[in-house]
Amino acid sequence: QVQLVESGGGLVQTGGSLRLSCAASGRFFSNYDMGWFRQAPGKEREFVAAISWSGGSTYNEGSVKGRFTISRDNAKNTAYLQMNSLKPEDTAVYYCAAGLLRNSAIIVQQWGQGTQVTVSS
Repeated sequence: QVQLVESGGGLVQTGGSLRLSCAASGRFFSNYDMGWFRQAPGKEREFVAAISWSGGSTYNEGSVKGRFTISRDNAKNTAYLQMNSLKPEDTAVYYCAAGLLRNSAIIVQQWGQGTQVTVSS
C-alpha cells in the first residue's frame, strides 16, 4: 500500500496557474493508476483527472479539459496536476488518489490528505 502526500496548493488569482504534487511512499507506486479529485464547500467530492500506471493514458473531467494536465514520474514516485487558466469555480480541496482504472473511472484504494486551492476573482 502507498501513502500519499499532496503539496502545491495555495491562493491564486483568476487566470493563474498552480502545480499540485502527490508524493507517494511505500512500495510499488508504479503499480497504481493515479487520480485527482476535488471537493468544494457544500459539494460532493468529484473526479478531476486520472492517469494509468505507465502514464500512457489520461482522462480529464469535462470542465478542466484543455486547462489541467495530469502526469506522473514513476522514478520519483510522484504524480502531478498542472492547473492553468484557473477560475473561481476551481476553488476546492484537491485530493490525490491511488487505485485502479476501469473504463476511464478510477477505483480508489488510497487517498491523500488533501491540499487547498483557492482562486480569487
